[in-house]
Amino acid sequence: MAGSPTARRRRLSIELKKLREKSSLTCAQVGEALDWSGSKVNRMETGSGRVQPSDIDALCRFYGTSDELREFLKSLARQAKVRGWWQEHGAGVPEWFNIYIGLEQDASTFRQYQCEVVPGLMQTEAYACELHRAGGHMPTEDITRAVRVRMERQALLRQPDAPDAWFVVHEGPLRHVIGDRALMREQLERLLETADLASVTLQVLPFDAGTYPTTGSFTMLGFPAPEDPDVVYRDGITDAVYLEGEHHVREYTRAFDGLRAAALSPQRSGLLIESIVKEYAQ
Repeated sequence: MAGSPTARRRRLSIELKKLREKSSLTCAQVGEALDWSGSKVNRMETGSGRVQPSDIDALCRFYGTSDELREFLKSLARQAKVRGWWQEHGAGVPEWFNIYIGLEQDASTFRQYQCEVVPGLMQTEAYACELHRAGGHMPTEDITRAVRVRMERQALLRQPDAPDAWFVVHEGPLRHVIGDRALMREQLERLLETADLASVTLQVLPFDAGTYPTTGSFTMLGFPAPEDPDVVYRDGITDAVYLEGEHHVREYTRAFDGLRAAALSPQRSGLLIESIVKEYAQ
């Protein structure tokens, strides 16, 4: 079973939707049969509302499931209520980003393209602080919490069961000075250090790469259970978009493959980063 509350809630939603679709019923029809609203059933299937074990009992009686499946779904419902470690930091983690961190914790594959900043899982504390301060919309105490969460998330890449992580980073963020040159030198050294991890592949998309898919930054998360579809994640200043449809995943996979093909090899990427580090040291 997936480890984070977010993943459990997502798996529960998927299983409930499968049961309804197997019965060839609409949310409204299920709701009417159970004296619920159709919107309640929809919320349960989209993960936007809490699901009580008593709701699971009612649904499983209605669908005629096995006792084993009913107990499994009830267990998911109970464990989905557990707070993730990152939620203890309160306002330092926006509600819309809570979902992403929960999914990230359970991903088995990780594909990210960054065209504006160094990837969060590779940032130094000083670099992350500068980015959050530049946003200008968080009080100092929340910035401290947000940076702490970002630093704790980085342990993901060093775990024995770390996801297969592949990063493509545009050359722009490597040369865009955040803070000062000493801070950037430290940041690029962190990039090289992280790229040496067994689970990590890092490529740089150079300025002279020619034509490549222009998509903006995005992340693709894959999961070990075949029942859990891949997710494409894109964020903004105040919200995020999560895409799960096969069409979205297929097109973003195609874009990422195009970016990988246009980028330097991991070896040449390392040499380019080392050369930029030397420039910052001058």
